[in-house]
Amino acid sequence: MIVSALLFALMGAGVKVAARTLPNAQVVFFRCALGLLVLLPWVAPLGLAGLRTALWREHLVRGLAGLGAMYCFFYALAHMRLPDAVLLNYSLPLFMPFVEALWLGEPIPRRLWGPVGLGFAGIVLILKPGLELFQPVALVGLLAAVFASVAQVGIRRLTRTEPVTRIIFYFGIVSTVVSGLPVAASWRTPRGGEWWLLVAIGVLATLGQLFLTSAYGHAPAARVGPFIYSSVAFAGLLEWALWDSIPDALAFTGMVLVAGAGVLALRIGADPPQPGPAP
Repeated sequence: MIVSALLFALMGAGVKVAARTLPNAQVVFFRCALGLLVLLPWVAPLGLAGLRTALWREHLVRGLAGLGAMYCFFYALAHMRLPDAVLLNYSLPLFMPFVEALWLGEPIPRRLWGPVGLGFAGIVLILKPGLELFQPVALVGLLAAVFASVAQVGIRRLTRTEPVTRIIFYFGIVSTVVSGLPVAASWRTPRGGEWWLLVAIGVLATLGQLFLTSAYGHAPAARVGPFIYSSVAFAGLLEWALWDSIPDALAFTGMVLVAGAGVLALRIGADPPQPGPAP
């Protein structure tokens, strides 16, 4: 899980660098397409029979929600400090109970209200509404977590009958096809090192998802899930090393509250979510 967190942080840094010269839609498309290409060696042994599914609607909803999360997350990475954008994305456990209540009709456990309230207090400190330091783009980062929570609930429904590799494969198909539509309008041919950067983003994201999935396959989610928040620490180190930036006191306090609330939500939730960027 910690390796997965490091890979996701490195991916985020790569996206932040790529966004300086490439349109957001193009970065998202290459992340999806190259991620799907990296996944093929794991998918090929399944054959057509192993990829056959009757849950097209569920895969489509999960894919579109995950893609929406990716668009918002990558945009936030391009315009915010790396650890802030990463942490807002990892606030998805705070939204999961509400999505499950609306979609699955499951009641919100009373013991989750404390962590949820604590987490939203931390988000307020990061967003800083009413202060001159408030960044409207932070709301886009928060929207990434909302979309991601919908995608995670979709994964939860799909895993009842679908293998993980099939779920990730259909996400790759849906996200690549849909993200390819707006690319033509903003296409700019990558130059030199930009190609290698795009390849690195796709490889890092896919390997990070595979490590995350493997971690959940070897231990209960409540035990290993909290370690994904080490990605925020890795992102902070990368932000300091590459851009010489450190969080202010309010943002740091908010990070601690959101990470702590996420850990509590993972530990006491009846069916803990699996936080992290869409695969």
